[in-house]
Amino acid sequence: MKQVSVQPDDFDVSTELAALRAEDPRIGAVVSFVGTVRDMNDGASVREMELEHYPGMTEQALASIVEQAKARWPLFGARVIHRVGPLKPLEQIVLVACASAHRGEAFDACEFIIDYLKTEAPFWKKEQTPEGARWVDARESDDSARAKWGSV
Repeated sequence: MKQVSVQPDDFDVSTELAALRAEDPRIGAVVSFVGTVRDMNDGASVREMELEHYPGMTEQALASIVEQAKARWPLFGARVIHRVGPLKPLEQIVLVACASAHRGEAFDACEFIIDYLKTEAPFWKKEQTPEGARWVDARESDDSARAKWGSV
């Protein structure tokens, strides 16, 4: 199973979590995060969000983030799927899943990966609003979330 995928196609969370567990009896915890498209952002209605990425570089950045998590916590597996292309409200954008012996490590690693992904992976978001298209700027809250993990 690939650790990292960047793809336009949707994913099935149940299938991905089952593959991550892969009948490994050491796994006592699987923690997952699924990000979805909201219909509002910064006070504006969002009809569609388009995600662009830098092919090759994006996958490399995500793989590096997963490896950093594995260096910090005793994980038995991790999976990151990030979608690109046009997405409508309620559609899934990202899956981060981590497997470990205990829940604490899995929760921490999952949160670490999504915090780093939001600030370190080369993705660009453009929203379609009633006022027209607009690019989404980086958020200070994402930088603050990442900063709590310290430098790697």
